[in-house]
Amino acid sequence: MDLWIAATLAAAFFQTLRFMLQKVLAGGRLSATGSTFARFAYAQPGVWALLVGYLWWRGAEFPPLAPAFWLWGLAGGIGQILATVCVVLLFSQRNFAVGITLKKTEVIQTALVGWLLLGEAVSPGGGAAIGIGLLGVLALSQTPGGVPGWRALRSRAVGLGLLSGLFFALAGVGYRAATLSVGSDDPLMRAITALAFVTLMQCLVMLPWLAWREPGQLAAIWRARRVAVWLGVTSLAGSLGWFTAFTLQTAAYVYALGQVELLFSLLASVLFFRERVTARELGGIGLLGLSILVLVLVA
Repeated sequence: MDLWIAATLAAAFFQTLRFMLQKVLAGGRLSATGSTFARFAYAQPGVWALLVGYLWWRGAEFPPLAPAFWLWGLAGGIGQILATVCVVLLFSQRNFAVGITLKKTEVIQTALVGWLLLGEAVSPGGGAAIGIGLLGVLALSQTPGGVPGWRALRSRAVGLGLLSGLFFALAGVGYRAATLSVGSDDPLMRAITALAFVTLMQCLVMLPWLAWREPGQLAAIWRARRVAVWLGVTSLAGSLGWFTAFTLQTAAYVYALGQVELLFSLLASVLFFRERVTARELGGIGLLGLSILVLVLVA
């Protein structure tokens, strides 16, 4: 098995665990931005210890960082912050599995963003995949007693899901460019180094915002440390997997394989949160999964 495949599968698994913890923390103890900050803050000690330990183990010097690293890393980090906040807010609107599925439109949106911003042509097969995905989103947009048809796409839940997918798509592209800006031939060295500095930048961006807009959240994050520390552990494990995969493969293919998270999230929704998944929602998840499979086959 290629390293990027193993890294992506591990990342999807640990990311599911992280979102489960964030759903629990956001259920009363922390706000959406508070739980987002907690994942970066509690991952800091671990990622820097990992970087120092890896440098010592390899007997290597600290790798040089190209000037472009800081721009790409900051862009990817901010994209991930905004995407995570959208997902946590989405959990209060829909069940866990549907929330994760709407987030997974990141694969389809990567193709759309590439066409709109870079002029990259979308093949007929790619267009068909996007169309199937839109049908899946429409099915997932239905709420019990809600408005039928395309008007449901204007719901807050769908808007948050699509926004999170867009921001995650931008984050993936930024992270791949950042890891490639680390001066090392070792993919793990590039991944760990980029992860350490990106999470540090994310903390530095969010800390003054929380102190200004939600000062009580900083104390709440500390009080929730017994759960939040595991949020940091799963965040570190998942992010290391994503960053390693991004050093070896394009973001679109990494995200495409990462759709296995849909299965993990469905199991978590039913077995852990005891949430009911309707036949329509299962159909929507199936359509979205089919669209991603078609997109991978024709890409």
